[in-house]
Amino acid sequence: AWVLKPYMDTVMIEKNIPGTSLLFPCLIIGFSFVQSALNFAATYINAWVGGKITMDLKIKMFDKLMINEAKFFDTKNSGDILYRFNKDVEMACSGLLSNLKVFTTRIFSSITLIVVLFLNSWQLSIIALFVLFFALVPLARVRRRLKKAMAQSVASGAQLLTSYNEAFAGNRVVSSYNLYNYQRRRFRKTVGNVFNFHMQITKKTGILSPMMHFIVSIGIAGVIWLGSYLILNNHLTPGGFVSFITALLMLYQPVKSFGNNFTQVQLAFMAMDRVFKQLERTPKIISKPDAIKLEGIKEGISFKHVSFSYISGIPVLNNVSLTIPVGKTYAFVGNSGGGKTTLVNLVPRFYDVKRGRVCIDGIDVRDFELNSLRDKIAIVFQDNFLFAGTIRENILLGREDVSEDRLQEIVKSACLDEFISSLQDGLDTQIGERGMRLSGGQKQRIAIARAFVKDAPIVILDEATSALDNKAEAIVQQAIYNLMADRTVLIVAHRLSTIRNADQIVVIDHGELKEMGTHEELVNRENSVYASLYNAQLN
Repeated sequence: AWVLKPYMDTVMIEKNIPGTSLLFPCLIIGFSFVQSALNFAATYINAWVGGKITMDLKIKMFDKLMINEAKFFDTKNSGDILYRFNKDVEMACSGLLSNLKVFTTRIFSSITLIVVLFLNSWQLSIIALFVLFFALVPLARVRRRLKKAMAQSVASGAQLLTSYNEAFAGNRVVSSYNLYNYQRRRFRKTVGNVFNFHMQITKKTGILSPMMHFIVSIGIAGVIWLGSYLILNNHLTPGGFVSFITALLMLYQPVKSFGNNFTQVQLAFMAMDRVFKQLERTPKIISKPDAIKLEGIKEGISFKHVSFSYISGIPVLNNVSLTIPVGKTYAFVGNSGGGKTTLVNLVPRFYDVKRGRVCIDGIDVRDFELNSLRDKIAIVFQDNFLFAGTIRENILLGREDVSEDRLQEIVKSACLDEFISSLQDGLDTQIGERGMRLSGGQKQRIAIARAFVKDAPIVILDEATSALDNKAEAIVQQAIYNLMADRTVLIVAHRLSTIRNADQIVVIDHGELKEMGTHEELVNRENSVYASLYNAQLN
């Protein structure tokens, strides 16, 4: 823009200085070449930095996700997790960094262009900057207008991701119940909500660019009117006017589309707020600063006046006291929802007690370093999660210190040897996502093999056979007996026939410890809750 003034005045108006007509085009070509090279470098560096930041932030967010407590996952669906821990990161980084390059370029170019304006005419510059100020005023209201609509849009976007996840994970339920039309209706409603909230955002922000375009046109009209007057009165040369108008158009052109970029940056800032909120969130269950390391279990586990509730005012456990000596097997039974699973989940600190204490060797589990506590506990759930990969990978779970001979012993102890020998690839057989290629009994035995690998002194069996048929149960039960040897075992049982040999059977009902004893003692006790449950299953 600055080059045009001498070019117009010397070449176009005065028509002298031979060679100047060639010099200016060469300068423009040379300048454009340098600018193009720098633009490529800026684009490449911006992409590299943006990719690195996004990758590092995703790693930090994933690390944060992994250490969140069970209650956090209880209150979130899969769509929330995907949106907040993945999409928000991408939106924050890509939205901010891609526009950061644009803003940086425009800020520096705007400063230099404003200098060009004042060098040509301070009168015209005042008009131009006055109009520019009014064009940027509406941007101040963007964030407030966006905040509520964006919160609704995020919730709908998360629900959309949940729908995709449910379509994958629940495909057999959808097929067996012919839920195609039902799922279609739910999905269309969700997509409709996403569309509506997107249009709300567009409605609140889409007026910015047209408004700025109109205001800028007023400024250009004013400059042309005053510029004509200044030229006629010899206060401004034609070359200076052309240079001014060119600089003004170069300054105003990005401003007219500034609203769209500014909106994207505001959305990125909102995503960044949500990301920082997750990064700054402290998990409810963590190790104390002065936590001690649990080396082993010598005396046993004790529950001292334990009370717990998931929802305030609705107790799940109420004043439960119990001692489990080391090396003993205690089975917890009772009606569904009575609190037996909740009680054993307090030992590895999936949840913390509201009142009372859970102790190992007389020390509150909250005083132990969390990782060392959970290292000493192996758990076999009713529905064990298997990772995509091979049987070997799902048994070892990253352990590299297990020899092949030891692994073969574990496979035999978990009653997996016959099944694995029938497979062409043996332990290296791919099992699919969540172990979809395996039966329920096979999944349970892999979970038991995991517990053998962990070799923890405390074992929790949470209804490990309740979902199996009789044949599968018999095989899994044998694997469980092998696992229980010389360990302190807590069994949550639905099928009472599987816990007859437990050292003690604890009946938990409506959050309270109703009775305790051996199978024979409880069956023969008058008005026994356990006896009524046992007889009901026999019949």
